[in-house]
Amino acid sequence: MRVGMGYDVHKLVEGRRLILGGVEIPWEKGLLGHSDADVVVHAIMDALLGAAALRDIGRHFPDTDPQYKGISSIKLLKEVGALLEKEMYVINNIDATIIAQKPKLLPFIDQMAANVAAALHLEENQVNIKATTEEGLGFTGSQEGISAHAVCALTSALDFMRDDRMGDKGCQGCSGCKKEGV
Repeated sequence: MRVGMGYDVHKLVEGRRLILGGVEIPWEKGLLGHSDADVVVHAIMDALLGAAALRDIGRHFPDTDPQYKGISSIKLLKEVGALLEKEMYVINNIDATIIAQKPKLLPFIDQMAANVAAALHLEENQVNIKATTEEGLGFTGSQEGISAHAVCALTSALDFMRDDRMGDKGCQGCSGCKKEGV
């Protein structure tokens, strides 16, 4: 099993839409960024890429590349999912926390989790998203920005396949799980 951790933060500004988990949230401010600045999806992407040792979202989707200007982070998440599939990783679960003083996010959380699950071809019970405040403390508490943390667990599909590590004896020949009679 591989575990990844991701973190992202963006500044709140007027004149931008607030997109979190692929959901447009009606509010007076939005997040500043090259893409749609969806901090929770960015944190999830970094967690997934980190677990697979595939660097970070800045390497795959640089903010200097005009093709990513204003792009939906859900679209980028789909690309991360395709990359994980190509590398033969299976996502076990994702857990993410959004830190924002305002607006209240509870009415939007279920749709955020559904959007992430759909983008990655997961069951909704494999994705957990929650929100908290910092009780008025720090840059999120003063409503200067919103941040998000995410963790995930991946498994390599190769761990479930017979390969040359097993030798001629099959599963009994490896030093791994010690299964009998396989």
